[in-house]
Amino acid sequence: MASSTGNNDRATWLTQQAVNLIDAGKLEEGTRNLREAISLAPGNQQVKAAFVRIQADTTVDVVLKLCERFTQENDSKAGNEAVSYVTTRGSQISKSIAVRCLQLLIKRKYVQDKGVRDSLIASLLLYNSGAREHLAKQLQGSMTRSFDEFYEVGDGSATGLAAVVLDPAAWSTDVLRDVGEKDVFRLFIAKLLESGNDYNGRAMKGIARLLATDAAKLYAIIDEDSFHAMLASLDNRLSLDIRTQATLATAKYLEVSKETGQEQLSKFITTRIGKHTSDDLVVAFSTAAAVFPLVPTMASSLFLSEGFVPFLAALLEKETKSQKVEQAALDMLSAACIDGGCREAIRKHCFRWLLLIMKTGQNQTQGQAAVVLAKVKSTNASGKASQPSKESDNDIADVVPMFQAMLLDGGDTDRKNSIEGLAYASMQAKVKEEIAINRGLLNRLTRVPDVSPSSESPSTELRGLTSSQDPLTMSVAFGTLTILDNLTRYLPQVSEQQKRMSQLKAYANAAPDTILSDPLDDDDHVSNRCKFVLEANVVPYMVNLEKLLKTKGLSPSSLSIMAKILFSLSRTPKTRGRLVQQGAVTLLDSIYKITSLEEQEKALAAHALARILISVDPKLVVKHRAASIVEMVLSLLKTSEAGSSEGPRDLLPEFEGLLALTNLASDPLLDAGPQIVKSVFDKIEELLLSSTPLLQRAATELLCNLMTCPLGLQKLADGSKAASRRLHIVLALADAEDVATRQAAAGALAMLTEWFKVVVKAILERERGLKILLTLCEDDNKGCVHRGVVCIQNMVTTEGHVGKRACEDVRALDGVAILRRVLVACEGDEVIVESSIKILEALT
Repeated sequence: MASSTGNNDRATWLTQQAVNLIDAGKLEEGTRNLREAISLAPGNQQVKAAFVRIQADTTVDVVLKLCERFTQENDSKAGNEAVSYVTTRGSQISKSIAVRCLQLLIKRKYVQDKGVRDSLIASLLLYNSGAREHLAKQLQGSMTRSFDEFYEVGDGSATGLAAVVLDPAAWSTDVLRDVGEKDVFRLFIAKLLESGNDYNGRAMKGIARLLATDAAKLYAIIDEDSFHAMLASLDNRLSLDIRTQATLATAKYLEVSKETGQEQLSKFITTRIGKHTSDDLVVAFSTAAAVFPLVPTMASSLFLSEGFVPFLAALLEKETKSQKVEQAALDMLSAACIDGGCREAIRKHCFRWLLLIMKTGQNQTQGQAAVVLAKVKSTNASGKASQPSKESDNDIADVVPMFQAMLLDGGDTDRKNSIEGLAYASMQAKVKEEIAINRGLLNRLTRVPDVSPSSESPSTELRGLTSSQDPLTMSVAFGTLTILDNLTRYLPQVSEQQKRMSQLKAYANAAPDTILSDPLDDDDHVSNRCKFVLEANVVPYMVNLEKLLKTKGLSPSSLSIMAKILFSLSRTPKTRGRLVQQGAVTLLDSIYKITSLEEQEKALAAHALARILISVDPKLVVKHRAASIVEMVLSLLKTSEAGSSEGPRDLLPEFEGLLALTNLASDPLLDAGPQIVKSVFDKIEELLLSSTPLLQRAATELLCNLMTCPLGLQKLADGSKAASRRLHIVLALADAEDVATRQAAAGALAMLTEWFKVVVKAILERERGLKILLTLCEDDNKGCVHRGVVCIQNMVTTEGHVGKRACEDVRALDGVAILRRVLVACEGDEVIVESSIKILEALT
């Protein structure tokens, strides 16, 4: 009793303290006290009343009290608490409270608050509709003054301006919103022009935000000077954040302005280069580097215009150049390598300068020069790997050690450059071998990010790998996967006729160096490289990358490369068990389910899984995903049969898919049989008649295993015409030349004749049906003999007139003599001997 009284007294005191704290605007401390009071005395009426009151108060004026403390007492803690409150419950704040908060914050000119005021205004505008409506009315009444008031607070408040003009609900009519949006856009442009390169990026962020949403409506406002100011923000000396916003704005403007924008862009670059000053050259080269991926045709046309590259080469070789100019020029040359013609021009005119920079430049420029050299020496004009030559091998060999040192010992930028360079250099077979045998380099490439299974959010390193705010680390992940793909990719299988045709084409094109593939790319070398890559834990590395798909979004191209790598690694049977241990099956299942992935990549994932299932006990692989795994493999049999324009249809996916399904159907506990029968039985029946012996054999073996499934048995034993037709096919296959096909067909017949009298009758009525089974009894293969004997035993021991007829027909075909010869030939095989004796007993 004393304890209960003490708890109530303590709860009452805590409740009063909670009320006082919350009244003073100290929400966090007050809420903590109230929670403790409730835990001590949940039935206390005073505690309950305080809870109801505080709950009502918190939805009305808590944020206002916090704002008052922040603005009047310079209490940054209260300001941060208000930001958190608005961010989580902004929609619950009434318009009147939100407006009063905004008014307090705008009047307050306290600057040294570490951005709290800016964050709080931004939160109100982003999360409260009443705040947006209020600012919309202010903008209608006094556009410039209201814009300046909010713009000058900070980046967040400026972003809030864009949010207001993009919210139709904040405006009374669409016409007023359109006018307001255009006016705000003009003011952002004016700020950009006022501040030159806009070092804080504030105006550029607003421009990018509005163009990203309404480019078609706003682009006409941008004149040549405005666009040139945007392009100047691509300067590589500015922060990555500013350049990212400028790239987004430039991309949207070029998308809608088309020829006009491209003409302005070309004029800007040529004019800046023509001035010959270091600043102008940096801006021109930075702009060209940024726009090459956006408008490659226009950019390459400018780059390849008469005299441009020779002039550029001469300019770069001058002794008066600065390191900033060098860096910007290297960025441009690297971006230009996206085009085959540009690569050839760089190889012809800039090669000497690139070698000089690689050998004598600063660390960052050395690495970038090496990347450009790797691009121009590793690929030809069509983008395919260049064939080895003495000169190119030496050049590539020169850059690889540098990339290795940059990767192992350099910082983030060095690592990014080294991986990009290795991604290109590893298109050459010699470089592939160098990387594969370098265990330290491989382990660094496939370093597994730290993922805590118990953590609800990704680790810091993983967040970096996929953060949209960190494109550098995203490019590292993509580049690493590209290198691993190059190392593990097998050359396509070609027939002798295709080889001869390729040689003839190469001679006709005067390209004798393309006739023969590099011997370092033969299957043995690739298989060895796959072994090294697998030992470097490449699968766990990819598993952790894929886990982030649902958080930040790994690009479909990266997932596509993963599928290709796993497909290559699954080719060698010895590696398949290790693939399972490292999580490849789960990864393949996840990749296959990505809707944005191309069908070709999904087929590779399914094919890789099928290969694994051929060699591994399916119970160890399937577990709780049986239906999903089976469906993936089934997709290999559902693909179009049309041959490609490049050659005949590849039958390997179907063949290995059949083998995998056969393994899955072998275990009744997995219950894969019904799913297979329902989905692809017609396809299996078609493949039983295939002119390709291996396909026919695989289909027959699958059919045999499906006889353990009632649905499978019904397909041949339900007495229908279709069942009769299928039974006829299986009988014919029991007489095939291929031993494995005969054995599988005989196995299916053995199970059918054991359970179904209608099947026994159908065999007896089929011409040569019984003869085929008796022939099996004298086959050279004991497996066929065993199955043939079982079939005969099942038939002659069938009850009723069908069994009697079977006995008569067996005697008529000299079955007694055949079975006696079986007894002699298989004297040591107890199973065959026992079945033969039972048959003879039934016949005599």
